Amino acid sequence: MALHADKPATRILPPAPYAAALLGGWWLDRQVHALPLGGGAATHALGWLLIGIGLALFIWTLWTFHRHHTTVNPYRGASELCMDGPFRFSRNPIYVGDWFIFAGVALLLETGWPLVFAPLIWAMLRYGVIRHEEAHLQAKFGDEYSAYKARVRRWL
Repeated sequence: MALHADKPATRILPPAPYAAALLGGWWLDRQVHALPLGGGAATHALGWLLIGIGLALFIWTLWTFHRHHTTVNPYRGASELCMDGPFRFSRNPIYVGDWFIFAGVALLLETGWPLVFAPLIWAMLRYGVIRHEEAHLQAKFGDEYSAYKARVRRWL
């Protein structure tokens, strides 16, 4: 993997694995019905709560990118290294938010089938997206990014 300061060599559109897992999980649920996940008002309330947390994290991250005049686009190069806002807690707050939304939608669908795909989603994001973003940030920001990585975890 070559290090590129101009832009990451991202291979996968980040929301795609989540969407595919939700769609595949929904389809499997209709075919097999073997992994029911809760049901009723409490399950739906928790699902909506998780979606709300994920959306709030997404909006907070977008606001942080906006304040720093840098891009959220995983195919474009960063113009500034964001280390404040949600980036104080996670180097990938949008992807963490996506996990909340993913789990919330699975609860609303009342099926565990999408969650079966979680390890595959993780691997696709880690190796198809995040490693390329990290290589770009390392090439562009060097020691500053190394110090940031030492302080802040990749996920939570």
